[in-house]
Amino acid sequence: MSDTDNARTRITTVKPASNEHAVKNKILLGLPAEDRSVIFSKLTFVPLPTPTVLNEAGERIKFAFFINDGLASILRVMSDGRSVEVGLCGKEGFIGLPLTAGFSSSPTRTIMQVAGSAFRISAKDLLTALRESPTLVTSLQRFSQELALQSEQVATCNRLHEVDERLTRWLLMSQDRLGGSQVPLTQNFLAYMLGTRRASVTVAAGILQKAGLISYWRGRVKIESRAGLEDAACECYTALTQQTEKWHQEANKNGHK
Repeated sequence: MSDTDNARTRITTVKPASNEHAVKNKILLGLPAEDRSVIFSKLTFVPLPTPTVLNEAGERIKFAFFINDGLASILRVMSDGRSVEVGLCGKEGFIGLPLTAGFSSSPTRTIMQVAGSAFRISAKDLLTALRESPTLVTSLQRFSQELALQSEQVATCNRLHEVDERLTRWLLMSQDRLGGSQVPLTQNFLAYMLGTRRASVTVAAGILQKAGLISYWRGRVKIESRAGLEDAACECYTALTQQTEKWHQEANKNGHK
């Protein structure tokens, strides 16, 4: 996965957004009907196989994405080609936040680590939509805070906690976004995401498997005990989920979903 060229799967099938594409993205679902109708006319439904590159570090952002399903990984890329994950995004989120602040380039690489789909919008159409929908502006501002919080907590976790705790936190975060009990990832990819060696991931996964919390085979991790993983997780997962839920409650209290 360190070879950038191998990560450059391109979107080849494009379909206009239509009623046949069920909207699962929470930002789009949270918009008032009139706002959603305005932005929906600007959206294109796209399948996103693994490992499609959505944005590349240092390059111009041509499109933004409301993730509909699957899992996108936000990576900080070093000059020597190494990278580490600083954020996850699923159907709760949006890729292309620099555009909302008037910037045109991406500071990170974003790739699909679990295949899915999205509603894509061009940079130009997004700016038009933001002018037409104050609710969309607020929703994306709020998501930017959630993503910043996630990045801060992940950085803290990677510095202070052991690999098995980091793996536990990552699995819980992934399941929150994917649903179901299985996460289709190899140990090589897990090592890439956690910024550690494959051998370390093998040991960490072995600890969780021996405890009966997960099972692992042929590039798939199955969560056997969600409650057990939550008990085994470091405080970072709880801190993330509690603050995010608090913000959602504050938003609802203020009359904005």
